[in-house]
Amino acid sequence: MVKFNKRLLLVWVVLASLTLAYLVIDHSAHGSLKASAVVTSSVIVIALIKVRIIFREFMEVRQAPALLCRLTDAWVILMGASLLGTYFIGMAV
Repeated sequence: MVKFNKRLLLVWVVLASLTLAYLVIDHSAHGSLKASAVVTSSVIVIALIKVRIIFREFMEVRQAPALLCRLTDAWVILMGASLLGTYFIGMAV
């Protein structure tokens, strides 16, 4: 018998809705393939939220020691700052 896990279903729905949110943002922004700072920043933030959810739910970090939880959160923040910083510095150059 297959056990139904409501939590994983909810996580999957959230991840799928974040993906759909990206598609809506991308499609409604310009209708063309031209990138904008708002769309790019939104995509990076959505990706980082998805990474954190995947860390917590599918890589079992939610039940890990507090240090590992903090380290994974710090990694997500570091990657976000690096990606956004690189993007905006690249725009200025």
